[in-house]
Amino acid sequence: MKDWRIVAVLLVGLMLVSLSACGGNADENQYQLVEVVRGDLMVTVSGSGNIEVSNEAYLAFGVGGTVGELYVEEGDEVIQGQALASLDTISLELALKTAEIDLEIAASAFREITYPYTYHTLVLDIPASTADISDAQWQLTKAQEVLEIGLSYDQYWEVWNQLRDAQQNLVEAKANIARGYGADLFGTGILRLADYWTLRAAQLGMEKYQIALDEANNNLEEAVIFAPFDGVVASVDVKVGDVVPPPTLTLTNVIHLIDLTTMELTAEVDEIDIALVKPGQEAIIEVDALSALKLDAEVVSISLLPEVEEGVVLYEVGIGFDVPEVNEIKVGMSATADIIIHGGSGILLVPNRAIEQDSEGNPVVKVMVNEEIEERPVVTGISDGYQTEIVDGLSEGEIVVVE
Repeated sequence: MKDWRIVAVLLVGLMLVSLSACGGNADENQYQLVEVVRGDLMVTVSGSGNIEVSNEAYLAFGVGGTVGELYVEEGDEVIQGQALASLDTISLELALKTAEIDLEIAASAFREITYPYTYHTLVLDIPASTADISDAQWQLTKAQEVLEIGLSYDQYWEVWNQLRDAQQNLVEAKANIARGYGADLFGTGILRLADYWTLRAAQLGMEKYQIALDEANNNLEEAVIFAPFDGVVASVDVKVGDVVPPPTLTLTNVIHLIDLTTMELTAEVDEIDIALVKPGQEAIIEVDALSALKLDAEVVSISLLPEVEEGVVLYEVGIGFDVPEVNEIKVGMSATADIIIHGGSGILLVPNRAIEQDSEGNPVVKVMVNEEIEERPVVTGISDGYQTEIVDGLSEGEIVVVE
C-alpha cells in the first residue's frame, strides 16, 4: 500500500514538470513565420438554384380552328423554319379566294370610272380644253424661238403679237379647265369634278377589299406553326381534331419548344451580397448531381424584384453557360455558382491573421528582419477571408510574423 502511494507521488511530480516545460515553450513560440508569396486570389459570392433553358417558346396558332396536322412528337429535334403543326385550312382558303374576287370586282369598277379620263402611252379621250392648252403651249414656245432670231422691225412686231395671242390662249385654256375640270388627285390625267366622289368611293372600295385580302392571307399563314429556332420539342399539348379557339379569347399552347444548347442557372443570392453582383461577371458552376463537372459561366441578368423566403430576402441571378458537348445536364438539376467579384493572378498575399492595426486603426504587419521583429505599415487590397492582398509595404520573399 505504501509502495503504491510512493509511485503515485512520483507520477504526479513528472506530470507537473511536463506541464511546466510546455508552458515555457508556449511563451517562446507564440508566433509563426510565413513567407510573403504571389498567387491567385478570388473573392466570390455564392448562390444556388436550378438549371433552366435560356431559350424556349410556347407556340400557338394565330387564328382559331380545328387542328388538322401535327408534324412532330415530344422529343423530336427540329430546325428553324420547320413546320410543326397546322389547322384545317379549307375555310381559310375559301375566305382568301372570296377576298381575291371581291378585290377584282372593285378594281374593275374603278377602271370603268377612270377609263375615259386616263392616258398612258396612248391618248384615249382628252377633253377639248386640254387640247387647247397643248396647242397654246406649242404656239408660245415657237413664238419665243422666233424672237430669239434676228428680225426686221415689222417681222418682230408680227411675231410679238403672235406671242401675245399664244399667251392669252394659254390663260383662257387654263381658265376653262379650272371652271369645268379638276386635277386628278391620283395622277392619271384630267378628271371632271362631278365624277370625283364616284371615283373616291370606288377607290375606298378597293382599299376595303385589299384589307380583307391581306387579312385572309395572314390568317392562312397563322394557321401553320413554324419553329422559331433550332431546338427540341418538349411537349405537344393538342391532338388532331381538337378545336382551338381564336387567340382573342384565350391562348392555347400547342407546342413547347426548348433549346438545349444554351442553358442558365437561376441562382438565389442574399440581399447582403447582391449589390456586389454585376452583369458580365465570371462565375463557376458546380452541379450537385455531377460533382466532377465545373462550368465556366457568366452573369447575364439580375432580378429587379426580390423573393422573400422565411424572412430572408433573395434576388434571382441568371448565370449563363455553354453546354458541354457530352451533355449530362438535365433541366431542373440543382447547382451552385461562385460569382467572381474580384480576382487576379500574381497577387502579393499574406494570411489574414498577419494583419493587425496600429493605434490609429491603420493596417500593419510584423516583419522578421535580421532575426528581429519590426512593425511595418501596409496597404491592403481584396481578401477572401483567409488571405489578403498587399498593395504596398511588403515585397515577395519577406517573412511576416503571424500570431
